[in-house]
Amino acid sequence: MLEKAVADSRGKVKLVKMNIDQYPEIAGQMGVQSIPAVVAFDKGKPKDAFMGAVPESEVRRFIEKLVGPTGPSPVDQALEQAAIFVEQGAHGEAAGLYASVLQQEPENVTALAGMGTLYLSSGDLERAKAMFQAIPADQQSTPEAASLKAAIDLAEQAASLGDTAELLARIEANPRDYDARFDLALALNAAGNREEAADQLLDIIRRDRKWKDDGARTQLLQFFEAWGPTDPDTLSARRQLSSILFS
Repeated sequence: MLEKAVADSRGKVKLVKMNIDQYPEIAGQMGVQSIPAVVAFDKGKPKDAFMGAVPESEVRRFIEKLVGPTGPSPVDQALEQAAIFVEQGAHGEAAGLYASVLQQEPENVTALAGMGTLYLSSGDLERAKAMFQAIPADQQSTPEAASLKAAIDLAEQAASLGDTAELLARIEANPRDYDARFDLALALNAAGNREEAADQLLDIIRRDRKWKDDGARTQLLQFFEAWGPTDPDTLSARRQLSSILFS
């Protein structure tokens, strides 16, 4: 509870832990009679304290009495709500929140990556790429930025493919036409059919793990990066991949 409350204070307070068995003299100086004992210091002097376990609400009141209101900032709240809108498919509302965040923090990675993903989902590849380029270079390896970059790469790959009907015809004529299956997976992913896209790559891995130096698995891992580690399709395909690899 202490760690969470301190994290929510966004740097207004710092949590320092001490093992009183190792420093009994300090515990004696502070009059510590039971643990946990929490002492707030300001400019090196104790300002307030409490001892014993207390409810989380009291921990928060203790901190807020020292430094004022804590909790998520308006920007954090906007980003959290935008993520909810995205999950609900309310992309217009999400875009509005991302835009409002970017007005306050033009280099906010979460907002830039979120807006880029929305552009990508609407088929606007160039604007999605512009959002990624707006992310500071030293932040382009963060999970959110990396996910957007992976999704952009996949969209560019899919844009160079031909008609999916032709790919399906090739697979029907020869189920071991792995090039067609691979291209079909890219096309299906670009169209939002993630489960079917993963199935095509999993089929290649199941039939021939070494095809093109493990190319199907490498591509599937790129899907996972673009979809995000907690996406249901990522989790499902990961389980299937593990079953194939360790069977």
